[in-house]
Amino acid sequence: MPDVAVVTGSGGLIGSESVRHFAALGYKIVGIDNDMRRYFFGPDASTHRQIERIEATVEGYEHHAADIRDRKAIETIFETYGSDIRLTVHTAAQPSHDWAAREPFTDFEINATGTLNLLESARKHAPEAAFIFCSTNKVYGDTPNRLPLVESDTRWELPEDHPYHDGIDESMSVDSSRHSIFGASKAAADILVQEYGRYFGMRTACFRGGCLTGPGHSGAMLHGFLSYLMKCAVTGRHYDVFGYKAKQVRDNIHSRDLVAAFACFSRNPRPGAVYNIGGGRKSNCSMLEAIALCEEITGKPMAWSYREDNRVGDHIWWISGLKRFRKDYPDWNITCDVRAILQEIYSENVERWTSEGTVRLPGRNGNGQ
Repeated sequence: MPDVAVVTGSGGLIGSESVRHFAALGYKIVGIDNDMRRYFFGPDASTHRQIERIEATVEGYEHHAADIRDRKAIETIFETYGSDIRLTVHTAAQPSHDWAAREPFTDFEINATGTLNLLESARKHAPEAAFIFCSTNKVYGDTPNRLPLVESDTRWELPEDHPYHDGIDESMSVDSSRHSIFGASKAAADILVQEYGRYFGMRTACFRGGCLTGPGHSGAMLHGFLSYLMKCAVTGRHYDVFGYKAKQVRDNIHSRDLVAAFACFSRNPRPGAVYNIGGGRKSNCSMLEAIALCEEITGKPMAWSYREDNRVGDHIWWISGLKRFRKDYPDWNITCDVRAILQEIYSENVERWTSEGTVRLPGRNGNGQ
């Protein structure tokens, strides 16, 4: 039996990228995905098509439509493969601020309890395996909004002499801030992953991502910033921007670059690691800048409008500090900037979006991650 990698959320953006990456490295992939994304965001966000592609193209892939909230089902999977499991990549989550506020129990059970189920199953049956968790920068709550930001024509920005100018590092406190319900459930999971590393000695890592993106993202209302923005640009669907004069800044990391970071950790894992991860200074944009890029790439103006009220717990400015990860894994780097990411999203999806008859669809969407 080859080494086994368990990938949760295997039909999602980061999950599917992980499936292909680690399969190419020789792992047998055991995927877990029950298409909850369809429940969260509707049929357009379903992972069903991606799972079908994986099953058709990834040799030896084994799929389980299990719910990570089902402790018995998860333990059965881990018990089946036992010590052959050398890696778990946990990407399954409820990922939206707004959705979490609608169903707080569902959000917490998936993000926190589901993570605990996976950790405990790994501890019992594969304690030597690396365990990688897709956390989020929302564990810091709205603390980044206290930074001394300066307004320019297209974005908010930090002064060049500020310690966080090159990116916010892991020293930022997670306390005394408003997180959103989503941020709180992910923070609970984040701390659990750290604790299983430090208390039980497991090789765990929390990757606190900014905006994770790429052409395989099923961008949807409430989640999937660049993907859905480009879809709106292509189809003519209206897009609402909420707050901060449309100058809020996000770094964006291509799914390939993120999974390459996972691979670095898997080769030399350590217990209880925590890394801020994102596009950093190489790959970031404001809403205004992203809209301008979409218009440039598509060759037509976007239909968008501005609303003054910002989303609860939303960041005004986030660029990830990458020094800690680069110190531990100096061979890793960012390969795609925002322009390249948007161009790839456009090139790989424009024909499908157009052929689906989505041009000038009614509806509105709001900015977010």
